Amino acid sequence: MNDTTTKPILILGGTGKTGRRVAERLTAHGLPVRIGSRSGTPRFDWEVPATWGPALQGISAVYISYYPDLAVPGAAEAVGAFARLAVENGVTRLVLLSGRGEAEAQRAEEMLKASGADWTILRCAWFSQNFSEGFLVESLAEGEVALPVGNVGEPFVDADDIADAAFAVLTEQGHIGQLYELTGPRLLSFADAVAEIGKAAGRDIRFVRISHDEFTAAVAAHELPSEFAWLLNELFTEVLDGRNESLTNGVQRVLGRQPRDFSAYATATAATGIWSN
Repeated sequence: MNDTTTKPILILGGTGKTGRRVAERLTAHGLPVRIGSRSGTPRFDWEVPATWGPALQGISAVYISYYPDLAVPGAAEAVGAFARLAVENGVTRLVLLSGRGEAEAQRAEEMLKASGADWTILRCAWFSQNFSEGFLVESLAEGEVALPVGNVGEPFVDADDIADAAFAVLTEQGHIGQLYELTGPRLLSFADAVAEIGKAAGRDIRFVRISHDEFTAAVAAHELPSEFAWLLNELFTEVLDGRNESLTNGVQRVLGRQPRDFSAYATATAATGIWSN
């Protein structure tokens, strides 16, 4: 008997880009869900370990996405502590959303494995949806995206593919102890991606490469939370250096189909008008 049909699956980051989509898929299939967030009931907060235990009660499995990102110092320890607590509470089925090329994310993966959980890891490329559900929306609407990144190819992965993969590994047999690296079907530079968005939106959107100092100043001007400003700088200085310039077959392995192409994402998202000025 599969517990997930009777006991809820806890979705950490259940209001975020992937968590929200995973929750929607589970609910659409009539499977019970508990949203783990600071506004959830019971409340879940990564910063307040006392909230973890109550959120785990009566749960069959957990989808773990760490806010704001696994690249943040201390994230690996938090994931490790949470995983151990889950296993102690009899919740052994844990699925971790991880990031490619991030040292802290890889440490979190090791902590998860060491917890004794029945783990699955979804290690993902940059989300296509970072252009429409993140800090880049405003720049795209204004017609200019300025980032400290050169002609590095990134295999942008669609958040809907990630959610489909998460749904599959949470509800099907055969995924325990598997690491799936999820990418899109082709490499694009950020300039390429911005050009495709401009084309889909029928607008002239420019991409400008700036220095890291200029980027830091621009982020500071937006008054983002300090950990978020640090994170953006870390991702653009460390992760986008070419280390992830390769495609993988993770989506095909989990779902038996090709990943969604960036152009399909750009076309569908442009139709919503989010990038119109």
